[in-house]
Amino acid sequence: MKILIIALSGIGDALMFTPALNLLRKQIPGAKIDALVMFKSAGEILENNPNLNNVYHFEFMKEGFGKSFRYILGLRKKYDATINVYPSNRKEYNVISFLIGAGKRAAVKYLRKDFRNLGFLNNIRVLENDSSHNVQTNIKMCEKLVDKKFESETPFEIFIEDNHKKKAIEFLSAEGIESGNTIIGFHPGCATFKNHIKRRWEPEKFAALGKKLIEDHKAKILIFGGPEEDELKEEIKERINSSDAIIVRSESILQNAAIMEQCKIFVTNDSSQMHIASALKLKTVAIIGPTNPAYIHPWKTEHKIVTLNLDCAPCFFYSPKPLICYRTDVKFKCIKELSVEMVYNNVVKFFN
Repeated sequence: MKILIIALSGIGDALMFTPALNLLRKQIPGAKIDALVMFKSAGEILENNPNLNNVYHFEFMKEGFGKSFRYILGLRKKYDATINVYPSNRKEYNVISFLIGAGKRAAVKYLRKDFRNLGFLNNIRVLENDSSHNVQTNIKMCEKLVDKKFESETPFEIFIEDNHKKKAIEFLSAEGIESGNTIIGFHPGCATFKNHIKRRWEPEKFAALGKKLIEDHKAKILIFGGPEEDELKEEIKERINSSDAIIVRSESILQNAAIMEQCKIFVTNDSSQMHIASALKLKTVAIIGPTNPAYIHPWKTEHKIVTLNLDCAPCFFYSPKPLICYRTDVKFKCIKELSVEMVYNNVVKFFN
């Protein structure tokens, strides 16, 4: 059996498919299982995964229609099955799967905007469940594909090479960080598409939290994020105004993960780095506003979720619709009224 995993939606979604991939490989050990990604960082997350035969990287959005169409035709009829990882509620992903022409096309039947996004082009489907984690939905989809019940739910898998771990130790040493230090990671960013920047806890609150952790616990604060978040990281470091606040700059997502692995605790918005922290089994404090925590809470690791549990939340579900707040009092109250004290109190629970 030849299977193509279509993982075009980013780092976090690629990671959240790895438990299903692990179980799928155990069920059909002789299968050829490849992955197709659109973002380089997602490819890096999957490239060392022993459950995959090949990882293909093609930037559909950058290459345009003509080159993308020719690339898809090059994959046509080469696979017996395709799997659109959950979530991937976009018509483009369903069209790509359909054009590849596999006899079995597995995908989720979404509760919102499914028909409009051509979900009917897939022929093996499981119904979306708002109470299930993305991992569980991916597993159910793979179970239906092979018509077998899987034995268990496994952790995320990320494979970091020794050279990345070596560079991580060199980075910490150069910054004067020793093994006995209390190292706390921050990720103050998140994706910005479709107005998702509104999921971010304010940078001034991250800075205030950092100051308090440095003053009360002599913590070393490592500030993580991609190159597109450099300005945000610089702002938080300047606000903390301490040599104990250090910006992390790395050459790849795996080197970034190797540095993260040295953290005692990781404080993060709802983001791909939250899922990397889960894969590394870090104690994680997740700051969650409009997103459904059932979908994305840190998986198989010790964690605390900081949320207001408002009646209007969650309001973000998987559809192409941009993130919108309909409140008339405080827009995005679910994230704006999460206090520094609330997050701090959850962080210090892990000190015991």
